[in-house]
Amino acid sequence: MTTDAFIGLGSNLKQPAAQLARAVSELAALPSTVLVAQSPFYASRPVGPQDQPDFVNGAVWLRTSLPPHQLLDQLQVIEQAHGRERIRHWGPRTLDLDLLVYGNQVLNDKRLTVPHRELANRDFALQPLLDLKADLALPDGTPIAKLRSQCPDNSLRKLPPADYP
Repeated sequence: MTTDAFIGLGSNLKQPAAQLARAVSELAALPSTVLVAQSPFYASRPVGPQDQPDFVNGAVWLRTSLPPHQLLDQLQVIEQAHGRERIRHWGPRTLDLDLLVYGNQVLNDKRLTVPHRELANRDFALQPLLDLKADLALPDGTPIAKLRSQCPDNSLRKLPPADYP
């Protein structure tokens, strides 16, 4: 059985757009997984500490047979391959991969919360999701478009394709 999973991507270190482009390729190569679509990339101010570079964000739509925790494990392997260090909460990073939505599942345990707990507050995650699937809704039926219309502004700027590989 396959499930549609939506992954948020973010980076603000070491050529962020290139980090995201490489991660998209690595996500497409995951076992039992097919890349359905990739969103455009966006630049935005950092959430949390402002003494760091702006972020580049995007999202991918995967169709996968991996259960959610196995998918999370794979995302963390990719982050580590990009040199991800967890030094400061909401601090700078080479790559951040978040499982935003996993089919109609709702999960909340020590390792994973799906839908992502901060999704409604992150225009840099909501807008790429809308680019991927305009009618996407959360398991409770809340349309992503409604969340986006109510989301605080984080100076989101769509990057032209020439700005990323």
